[in-house]
This record gives sequence, C-alpha cells and structure tokens, in this order.
Amino acid sequence: MTNETTSPATSAGTSRFSDPIDLLEPIVRGETKITSLVLRKPKSGELRGLTLQDLLTTDVSTIITLVPRISDPILTDAEARDLDPADLAEIGGAIRGFFLTRAERALIERMTSGEPVSTN
Repeated sequence: MTNETTSPATSAGTSRFSDPIDLLEPIVRGETKITSLVLRKPKSGELRGLTLQDLLTTDVSTIITLVPRISDPILTDAEARDLDPADLAEIGGAIRGFFLTRAERALIERMTSGEPVSTN
C-alpha cells in the first residue's frame, strides 16, 4: 500500500486511494481488530457484475460486493456483510467520491473554498 491518501470529496479523480475510514465498529478477525480501512479506486474488472448506477446511488448490495475487492486490509464477503450501517454509509460515500465528474469536483472545490457558487 502507498502513503498517497487524499480526500475523495475533493480529488477523487486524481487519487487512487481514499482517506483512511475509521470504523465505528471494528472488525474482529481472530485476535486482530481492524479499526480502519483504505479503499482503492476500482479498476474496470473489479466492477464486473455491478452497475455504475448502483454505485452512484450507493446501493447497499453493490457496496457490499465491491468492498472486498478494493479494501485494505482486504475484507471477506462475510465481514463486508457484517459492517455497521454507519460504516457502510461512510464507505459508500468514499466509493461515490471515486466517480465524481470533473464538474462535480470543481463545484465541491468552489464550495469548500468559500467562493460564491451560482446555481443558474
């Protein structure tokens, strides 16, 4: 894993990794506790069997299917199904961030910089 981590909300199109996601409910694997995850931007092959529409609407089944393919540490299917709903929502937001368009990223950057944003 690389140390490259940037906010998916502001630069998901340029970063291959999410910020670390601190889990509200750690995953217990034997004597190990997983307290945070980093997600990697999925490649096309990792999206097999999924629809972009379901990813963009953060469909629960789609997120649960994708997480074991892109998480570090790698989660099992059972661990992904057992995620706390709040953790699943945060993971879904990070995944959605990977698919922001350039226009969406620019709008978010303007909004977070305090620059006036026109809705017309």
